[in-house]
Amino acid sequence: MKPHLELDTPMTPRELQASLSLAAIYMLRMLGMFLILPVFSIFAREIHDSTPVMVGLAISAYGLTQAVFQIPFGLWSDRYGRKPIITLGLVIFVLGSAVAALSDSIYGIIAGRALQGAGAVAAVVMALAADLTREEHRTKAMALIGISIGLSFAISMVSGPILSNWFGLKGLFWVITGLAASSILVLHTLVPNPPKRLHQQTAATRRKGFIRVFKDGDLLRLDLGIFSLHLILTATFVVLPLVLRDSLQLETQIHWHIYLPVFVLAIISMVPFVILAEKKRKMKSVFLSFIAIIALADFGFAWIKESYWAVFGLLYVFFTGFNLLEATLPSMVSKTAPPELKGTAMGVYSTSQFLGAFIGGTGGGWIYGQWGIESVFIYCGITALVWLLVASSMKPPRHVSTAMIGIKTLSDQESHTLTKALHELPGIADAVVDFEEGVIYLKIEKEHLDRDRLEDTLRDYLKA
Repeated sequence: MKPHLELDTPMTPRELQASLSLAAIYMLRMLGMFLILPVFSIFAREIHDSTPVMVGLAISAYGLTQAVFQIPFGLWSDRYGRKPIITLGLVIFVLGSAVAALSDSIYGIIAGRALQGAGAVAAVVMALAADLTREEHRTKAMALIGISIGLSFAISMVSGPILSNWFGLKGLFWVITGLAASSILVLHTLVPNPPKRLHQQTAATRRKGFIRVFKDGDLLRLDLGIFSLHLILTATFVVLPLVLRDSLQLETQIHWHIYLPVFVLAIISMVPFVILAEKKRKMKSVFLSFIAIIALADFGFAWIKESYWAVFGLLYVFFTGFNLLEATLPSMVSKTAPPELKGTAMGVYSTSQFLGAFIGGTGGGWIYGQWGIESVFIYCGITALVWLLVASSMKPPRHVSTAMIGIKTLSDQESHTLTKALHELPGIADAVVDFEEGVIYLKIEKEHLDRDRLEDTLRDYLKA
């Protein structure tokens, strides 16, 4: 009897619970990173030893330690388990938040922010999501995490000014401490335990994986993209709150009056373009257009910042572009990376993201101190144009689905034979056979897939 391959089974309740709870952890943690963005440069003027450079460093210090510790935390999680290492990272984040809350000088806040970033669990959370979901649903799990980042940013832009008005800067850091502590509770009460890993990669295998990822030009362009996006975001928010207060004469506690409608409109506006990119196969053209929109918005901030409605419109353009790019970049990485190296590619991607935040904050603070607010916006606009130039040469991402199929244990020769046969089938964009774990990873172009030929090819290899 011919076997039937189930390539479109829905997420199980356990997979959905894992995805939502991990997204909640990511969101609670990112709130801790983002809540100070809309207010810190304003409150920092009253902090002892504060200078523009120190303000930029305080905003972005977490990015440097995040970038440094992403890969070590990922390696430790392979050795000691995902949950223990995520717990360690979240405890470090709690301690860093408390240090910042207790500090009376800019140096103490910088130390606290750096300690926050040292709990670098972003890649480990994604790895745990991969452990708890099947390959065909992994992109959905990553998308939920990506949505949580955007949601946390939107909440921060609106609630940061309100909370800081109620509690002050110290109180805001205590709120962040509480949010981080609650994420530990979510981890141990709602996140399912992952299965024991049956096969660990050797150091040589990991090294080869890193080399392949760093040799892939399209992946490097996407890494440059997330680096540039978070550089622009962080640098922009070194000075944008000052524009709202000083140029538009808006008190800090009512900045949310402009952020809230801008975010609602931006999220609504991006939806048709996401559909155009995904359903109409226009990903590259939409992607490049929105990089240009980011550049346009920052150049606009530099020259038109005295009018409320001009700033409102530019913020709307900026956040529409930011939200779309933040949502599509992880998806593009997932589609571009080889199936067996997706975790490695996401680790490098996360490192690039946080390194961009660090360079953006410190560079933005230094430029502001040297040449003023307008120069920071020009710096961001030029960064976006460089990104646009580099991204324009990338290949359009293939529109593929992923699947993981269990097979019998094979010999090395049998796995090579099967891999070759799979690559010859129509609709198979990529195929990797892990003969030790007994799994086939497939990237599938569903509109071109011949299911009957795929089932015939796998008939003798599937598990009973």
